[in-house]
Amino acid sequence: MSQSKVVFTVESPSTDTTLELGATLGSILEAGDVVGLVGKLGAGKTWFTKGVADGLAVPRHEYVNSPAYDIIHKYSGRLPVYHMDFYRIDQIGEDEYLWLDEYFDKDGVCIVEWADKFLHELTDSYLEVDIEWNIYTDVRTFKFVGAGDRYEKVVAQLRRRVDANP
Repeated sequence: MSQSKVVFTVESPSTDTTLELGATLGSILEAGDVVGLVGKLGAGKTWFTKGVADGLAVPRHEYVNSPAYDIIHKYSGRLPVYHMDFYRIDQIGEDEYLWLDEYFDKDGVCIVEWADKFLHELTDSYLEVDIEWNIYTDVRTFKFVGAGDRYEKVVAQLRRRVDANP
């Protein structure tokens, strides 16, 4: 990611708040956007993705779940949603690079769970969402890191919308 970064942090005390936060982000996203999710097992990456899909008008009958075994799920909404999960991929070779890379040049939004593994090898421009889960309080802290003009604008828009609806 580039030197200039915009960071926004927000806490989510519930699954409903996580879904709302994701939906708010989803309503901002545009074709070609890439969201990289980072967090431990159980942190809320898939729940957050459900919210993003809702914000991108993916019909609720399309069950958004983790593509851990399939690597990628596609959903149709206002824009196509390419939901990827790198959990089961230990390294990225040329074959994986070629077929994964083509999704980043499409007309939809890519959401990548376990992005810290090697999303930076596929693209250098994405919104990173770090999720920390306090297992004692069940509160999740979302840190949005936008690098580059596009993602700095996304983070700024997200901050305004979240601040307007506390």
